[in-house]
Amino acid sequence: MKVKNNNSGLTKGVILGILLTIITYQLFNFLIINSLSAQEVEKKVFETIKRDTQGMYSDDQISVKHKGEEYGMYTFDVSVATFDYVSFATKDGKKLFITFLDMDKKDSSAVKKTDPKPTEIVKTEKPKVELFVMSHCPYGTQIEKGIIPAIEALGDKVDFELKFCDYAMHDKVEIDEQIAQYCIQKEQNDKLFPYLKCFLSKGEGSECLSIAKVDTKMLSSCISSTDKEFSISENYKNKVDYEGNFPGFGIHKADNEKYDVKGSPTLIINGVDAGSIGRDSSSLLKAICSGFAEVPAECNTELTSETPQAGF
Repeated sequence: MKVKNNNSGLTKGVILGILLTIITYQLFNFLIINSLSAQEVEKKVFETIKRDTQGMYSDDQISVKHKGEEYGMYTFDVSVATFDYVSFATKDGKKLFITFLDMDKKDSSAVKKTDPKPTEIVKTEKPKVELFVMSHCPYGTQIEKGIIPAIEALGDKVDFELKFCDYAMHDKVEIDEQIAQYCIQKEQNDKLFPYLKCFLSKGEGSECLSIAKVDTKMLSSCISSTDKEFSISENYKNKVDYEGNFPGFGIHKADNEKYDVKGSPTLIINGVDAGSIGRDSSSLLKAICSGFAEVPAECNTELTSETPQAGF
């Protein structure tokens, strides 16, 4: 009687087990070694969206927040201007699926567009123009360069006011600069544009105070009282009224809420968000002039249609 030898079967089983272990180990190592943290991928998603929109939106108009994980990928809540959607990204940070269609739902739209803000400007005898920016925002500085010649052309036929977003993305230097600009406008308004023209070129306020002939004693007094009135330095120090990681800036907080200001820049004409318009002087003059009940001759002023450089 022959005894059956099971060694070959056992050997094959051991070899197969070893191979599976090696493959699993290598796959595990690949996934671990090549995976990035959710925070790292979140940053890459933000940078990718900003790159691919080619500067159409400012940093604060783009929001990316890690939501969780599905199908072996990170998921993110993404908001770009008025668009909100869920995006998927591979854990190695190499592939971004900006949106998706859920084939199990009757309404398969994954992108929900919020109601667009009205762009039909109300007509008045003297348009009120309110420009919300952050003093060090590249796109804020860009529109300021464009709007100054338009406001100068219209003169006292419009009521212009420079205002600030209710949070500062560029920390203390921006907070200090915005208090100074607020005070110059409030108490030495004729010095505002000469100061801004210098500041937008140099990005250095102290030198521009002298060039614009700002009364520094008056300015210092206003800065001190304004800081105290709105608890700006105190809130910064105690991290009160922060917008995520960004310190609050409460001088125009009520107006930010009134107009639902989302970021820098936001242009309000006669109480209406002007929406996405060019940042060149010609386009801005045209937008402002659309707010006149009777269009003045100054609206025919020829201004450049060249878009100013963003930043200083």
